[in-house]
Amino acid sequence: MVFVDHGIFRLIYLNKHRVSPLFWRAAQPTPGQLHQSGRDGVKTVVNLRGGREFGSWPLEREACEQSNLKLVDFVIRSRGAPDRERIASAKAFFEGLTYPVLAHCKSGADRAGFMATLYLLVHEKRPLDEALKQLSWRYGHFKFAKTGILDAFFERYRVEGLEKGIDFQTWVETIYDPEALEHSFKTKPWADWFVEHILRRE
Repeated sequence: MVFVDHGIFRLIYLNKHRVSPLFWRAAQPTPGQLHQSGRDGVKTVVNLRGGREFGSWPLEREACEQSNLKLVDFVIRSRGAPDRERIASAKAFFEGLTYPVLAHCKSGADRAGFMATLYLLVHEKRPLDEALKQLSWRYGHFKFAKTGILDAFFERYRVEGLEKGIDFQTWVETIYDPEALEHSFKTKPWADWFVEHILRRE
């Protein structure tokens, strides 16, 4: 966890932020940080990375069991168009969680930001522009790299759905085209190099 999964950096800075009174976002927490989250009142941990049989995953699973935290997965890609079926299921997923919730990816920048945006837009019915503040450089997110496809997804909704009076859920289920989004999205080579080789994002 500390070396292969770059956990040594997260021991210094977890990139943890409160999105709303019942929802937190963060990087991959250590067992100690999970125990503290439980003491702070968190009931559910949402792993956006998915299960892994090395390093962080078994430690997280064990820590959640010890602290009576419910651990659930909602796997999101950080460099590809969001999966239609997965995003369409978000409304029911949020409704089924036991709050307060801590959602995390590896660095707390991209997938955590996407999930926080999705939570505010879908579950709390916040305006798109307000929700999109969760995808920001202040959390370590870079929209000019491949991870910017997460921003492009919501901007595509703005044009194809919001501006036409179509709600988000209907747009995802009937209009959203992941392949078209992938085809149209362009990155900046310098940003890709920085994210891939300096930040070494997952």
